[in-house]
Amino acid sequence: QVQLVESGGGLVQPEGSLRLSCLASGIRFSIYTMGWYRQAPGKQREWVAAITRGGSANYADAVKGRFIISRDSAKNTVYLEMNSLKSEDTAVYYCNAQGVIASNNYWGKGTLVTVSS
Repeated sequence: QVQLVESGGGLVQPEGSLRLSCLASGIRFSIYTMGWYRQAPGKQREWVAAITRGGSANYADAVKGRFIISRDSAKNTVYLEMNSLKSEDTAVYYCNAQGVIASNNYWGKGTLVTVSS
């Protein structure tokens, strides 16, 4: 059974930092592209960042230069370090695992990040 479990969300002040974690089980983690998505209240889910099995990272323009995605295959975990947070970063953040086969696509249940003073 595949499970992606996010953690690390919470309330943070503007310009603050948070680090999200996503622990994966039930998949061969090392061969999956891992990503983070977010969904703000009243908006559609949007892609935030992804890291390939080879370690190449890509970011949405809205977070480029502020967020860093990384992975630790020994721990089956992907991280999202979020810096200089803004109110518009407030959202539920979801972890995603995408395998080589398109149908091998899995989601976590999300973790809420609230940026507010």
